[in-house]
Amino acid sequence: MTLFKFHDDDIFINTVEGYPEFRFIIHSGSVIIDDVPDMSGSNLSNILDTADGHISLFERNIDKLTDQKQYAYLLKAGYRQSFKTFTEAEHNVWFNYDGEFLTSSYNHSASITRYLFPSSDSTRQRVRALKSALNHNKFYSPHYAYKSNFGDKAIQDINMISVPSIMYGQKIKKGTVNLRFYVGGQLVGQLKDTTKKGELVQQSGSISSNDGEVAGVVLYDEGIIVLTGSWDLDSNAIDYTGGGSTTTSKWLYFGAGTHNDITINPTLLSASFVMDYQGITQVQTMTMMAHAKYGEVNHSNNPTYISTAHPNVASFKSDLYNYSELETPVKNIVDTNLTDYVPDFDKETYITKVAIYDEKKNLIGIAKVAAPVRKIQDRQYTFKLKLDI
Repeated sequence: MTLFKFHDDDIFINTVEGYPEFRFIIHSGSVIIDDVPDMSGSNLSNILDTADGHISLFERNIDKLTDQKQYAYLLKAGYRQSFKTFTEAEHNVWFNYDGEFLTSSYNHSASITRYLFPSSDSTRQRVRALKSALNHNKFYSPHYAYKSNFGDKAIQDINMISVPSIMYGQKIKKGTVNLRFYVGGQLVGQLKDTTKKGELVQQSGSISSNDGEVAGVVLYDEGIIVLTGSWDLDSNAIDYTGGGSTTTSKWLYFGAGTHNDITINPTLLSASFVMDYQGITQVQTMTMMAHAKYGEVNHSNNPTYISTAHPNVASFKSDLYNYSELETPVKNIVDTNLTDYVPDFDKETYITKVAIYDEKKNLIGIAKVAAPVRKIQDRQYTFKLKLDI
C-alpha cells in the first residue's frame, strides 16, 4: 500500500456560519419547541427522557428502560475529583478510597426560563448581574441603560426570558427576535427588532396607540430578553401571576406559566405566547484534497487483482539458500463489447475508500465514495474530503 502526504495546498480550514431557526410556543404551562411535540415510545412517554419543552443535550438514553440507561461515573481517588451533585463533605464521607465509583446520571436537558421581577422584589440578583452587559450596549440604544429616563431596572417591573446557548449557538442573530402575544386566539401585540439595535418595538397591537413603543431590549450575546413594557394590550381580565387576582395583558406577563412557573389559573388558558428567533452557529470545517495522479494508485493488494487462471498463482520456487514467489499476471479487466476478442492489457483499479493516517501511520479516518471510481493510468482524480472539527 502506497501512502501519500498532504501538502500545504491540500488542506484548508474554513468557518461555516449558519443561522438555525427556533420557535417556542407557550400555553397553559407547556412549551413546544419548533412545533414538534414530545414523542412517546415503547418505554417512555417522551423518548428523549426529558421534561416537557426541553431538549436533550446528548440524547444518550433514547426510549431506554431504567436499568439500560447510560450514566456518568468516575473512580474516587486522591485527585478529589467529584460530581457537582455531591458536596465536599458527602464526597469525603460517603465514598471510600478503595476503588469505589461515584455515579451521576443523564440526560442533561435545557429549555428557556422566565423570571418575573416585580418592583417590590428588592433582591433581583439576576437583574443586577446584567448591569454591565446592559450598560455596555447602551450606545446602540438608550433603552439598554440600567438607569435612564426610560426607567431604573433596579426597581422597575421586569420580565426576563433566558435562552440557553445550546438553543442559539454563538449569539442570537440581530433583528430576528419576534414575540407574539395571543389572547383567545387573537393577536393582541407583537414585538420586533426592526432596526437591529436591540429595541423590541410593538407592532400590530390591538390598542394601536401603543404601536411604536419600545417594550424591552435583547442581549444578543447573552441570550437574554428583558421586557419592561407595562401598558395594556387588551381589556381581558386574566390571572398572569397565579395569585388569584386578575389583570389586563401586558408585556410584563409574556410567557406566563412557562414550565408551570406559576399556578395555572383557568383564565390563563386563553393566553398563549410565541417566540421566534435565529441563532448564529460557527463550525470549523477542514477540507482535505486527496490526489490520485497519473500512473499512481493503479495496483491493488486484493487477491482478486491477480489472474486466478494462471498456473503459477500462489506458487514459488526454492532451494537451499533461496525462496522466491513466481511472478503472477494481473487480471485483465479492460472492458470490451466483443466476446471473442481480448483487449490490450491496461492496469486499472476501482477506488472505493480513502484512508487517512496520522504521522505515526495510525489509521484515524476512512472516507467512502458513493460508487467505485474507475482509475486507469492516463486518468487522475482529486477526492475532496470535509470534516467538522
